[in-house]
Amino acid sequence: MKRKFLSVALCLMAALTMNAQDVDKAKVTGNAEAAAKAGDDLKKLENAEKAWKFDGTIGLNAAATGLVNWAAGGKNNVSGLAFAKLHLLYHKNTIAWETNFDTDFGLTWIDQKEDAFQKSSDNIKLATKFGWEFRKNWYLTVLGSFQSQYAHGRNYIEGYNPIVSKWLAPSYTDISIGIDYKYSYKGADFSVYLSPIAGRFTTAYTSNAWNKKYTKEQWLAADPTRTPDDWSDDVYSVLVDRQLDLRSVLQNEIGTYSYDKEGNKNLRNFRAEFGLSFKGSIAYTYKDLKLSTTLALFSPYQGKGFDVKEAWEKANPGETYDGYFRYSNNNRYFGHFDVDWDVALSYQFLKCLQLTLQTNLKYYNGTLIANKDGVEAERVQFKGMIGIGVGYSF
Repeated sequence: MKRKFLSVALCLMAALTMNAQDVDKAKVTGNAEAAAKAGDDLKKLENAEKAWKFDGTIGLNAAATGLVNWAAGGKNNVSGLAFAKLHLLYHKNTIAWETNFDTDFGLTWIDQKEDAFQKSSDNIKLATKFGWEFRKNWYLTVLGSFQSQYAHGRNYIEGYNPIVSKWLAPSYTDISIGIDYKYSYKGADFSVYLSPIAGRFTTAYTSNAWNKKYTKEQWLAADPTRTPDDWSDDVYSVLVDRQLDLRSVLQNEIGTYSYDKEGNKNLRNFRAEFGLSFKGSIAYTYKDLKLSTTLALFSPYQGKGFDVKEAWEKANPGETYDGYFRYSNNNRYFGHFDVDWDVALSYQFLKCLQLTLQTNLKYYNGTLIANKDGVEAERVQFKGMIGIGVGYSF
């Protein structure tokens, strides 16, 4: 009897043990599967976060100069500059989408009665490109970019400040399809883009109403030393001659015009061109130091066109053509490149202070710039800014 009872007890214990093992095994298996699923979800989330990258630099620089009995001359002044350089990148599998936004705006206050506030800097640059990686580091890419400014730009002349630029005058819009090579090495990102299928649209949209003729009262108010007796017909004639046709000035300086076969200039609000585009960039970060530089080149696919000098002199016998440009396309033909080269360097210290250096170099064929003697020609444009102020890099 005891043996039977002992046998039954052993069988029940064995059954309970096996059942407990099955339950524990099921729990462990279930927990493992749940953990694996949670790990996959976390990995997917991390990959999604890694697919997007957003960085940049924003800041505000300021400077002031105070003079008291300064023999070398000069005026008290205060200047400020707000700027931002933002970069957004999406990269997952074979798809890459990159957008850059660079902008700045600066004002200077000068201790003087006329034109105390003057614009010192004004720039908008937006570029985006979408690429498909068909081979490691090589992308078939569609690129679009836009450049312009926020506010009116003026030439500051005593008693008269003609507008020489404004929103969409000028502006440059590029659309292209090409091959982009990207490579990263030890904190540096390199990109080289070449497009044989590129379009450039240059605008000079404006109205003659922006520059109004000065009245006698305005002329007198511009200089307290003037009196009504100083006003004369000769003064009025000079002021009328100084009234600039803004549309003609902008279209002439920006180059949105052409010549006909008689040598007459035809002004236009925009110019559309088809050509070759190249863009190269380097972005490097080392601790609190950031360096970025971009070089952009564009050359239109077109020939020299007819000789304006010959056509004009044929239409005007006995007279000599003395215009700067000899061709109807304003020296814009294949092999003549528009150049944009930007460099930006920033260093973050004491957490919130930032030292910045920016340079911009431009050269556009067909864009006329007058020197100090008033002679207009194509010239290299250069701007450099260095400042210290409140800034933040991320």
